[in-house]
Amino acid sequence: MICDKNKVLSHASNRVHTFRILSPMRYVLSAFWIVLYAWTADAGVVPYVGAIGGIATLSADAGSRATAQSLALSGYSPSNGGALNVFAGLHLHNYVSVQGDYMWNENELELSSTSSASNTFYRQRRNSSQQAAVFDFLVYFRPRQSRIRPYLATGVGWMHLVSREEALLGSHGNPILPPDRFSANRAVFRSHVGIDLRIYRRLDFRYSFSESISNNDISQHLSPPAPRRLANFQNLFGFVVRF
Repeated sequence: MICDKNKVLSHASNRVHTFRILSPMRYVLSAFWIVLYAWTADAGVVPYVGAIGGIATLSADAGSRATAQSLALSGYSPSNGGALNVFAGLHLHNYVSVQGDYMWNENELELSSTSSASNTFYRQRRNSSQQAAVFDFLVYFRPRQSRIRPYLATGVGWMHLVSREEALLGSHGNPILPPDRFSANRAVFRSHVGIDLRIYRRLDFRYSFSESISNNDISQHLSPPAPRRLANFQNLFGFVVRF
């Protein structure tokens, strides 16, 4: 009986402790929903969809490894490529919106490496494509009824990169070549600025400049590997339709 009573008291004590921990969280969540409701009730939630396209520019990178008797160098140089961003979102308030994005871009690369120790080098042309799903939070500087609405935005998501060899442009000896094909899935952080220009009652023209940062699997396949993260810069133009 004493053992059972102790178990009951212990269980009751744990429930009280859990309630004390969760109570502040409940207050925070309640306050959050009250504020969100006030925003949406004040201005009304307006859904929208859009598509913008343009130019994607990847950051370059280079690596080196030196000893007393040798020096090895590597690097890659990207070319500008096409980019597409399809999105849907909600204008929650005059100045606040949330948005989900699908992003795609494709770029040509030239990889190279040389080593004095092994007397080898190579130059290789490759293709690289990226697809990403990103959730964005947008802050506008002018109310929803304005014809000109600049904004700042940031978001996080998941990116899939694929790179394939196209041609070996030159080589000597037996250099360490990247795989014919490699791919990776990485978390990505995105920040962008832009502007919405009212064309018609429910149609806007949008310009966006964005930068996405992720781990650099292209650099990791160089020999020697290069240190920088992969930056993806995009200049995009297109249209937004509000409902």
